[in-house]
Amino acid sequence: MHALNKHRPLRRIVLASAATVSGMVLLLALKPHTAPTVVAAGTRSPAASSSASPGTAAGSRTVTGDTVQTRWGPVQVRVALEAGRLTDVTAVDYPQDNPRDQEINSYALPRLRSEALEAQSAEIDSVSGATYTSDGYRRSLQSALDSAGL
Repeated sequence: MHALNKHRPLRRIVLASAATVSGMVLLLALKPHTAPTVVAAGTRSPAASSSASPGTAAGSRTVTGDTVQTRWGPVQVRVALEAGRLTDVTAVDYPQDNPRDQEINSYALPRLRSEALEAQSAEIDSVSGATYTSDGYRRSLQSALDSAGL
């Protein structure tokens, strides 16, 4: 006799339910594995993205990194440098189109900023729940530091 015969409907129900649940878990676990791409800067040169703020010392300047296109939107940072040290990092552009983006970035951006200032480089950890934004932030920060010659 076959295991799924008509005399055992409960067994068929249990097996069908288990197969459905397994299939749904596999589908929900699928994630796209594409890396964010850097948006071409067009006519902007590294010198054009660097500027000394008026009224500051000659060693002080700000540099804006490349815009990095992530799955959820563009990310771009601006860094302030003084005597070759990172003094401030500001997110110029980041995903904020919906309440969920705003919620994620309200906790992710300050954490990324403090880690960048502490590390004095783009070698910072991703923020849990903001993986794409963290990767875009890191890549834009690295491009700003490269433009500044650090």
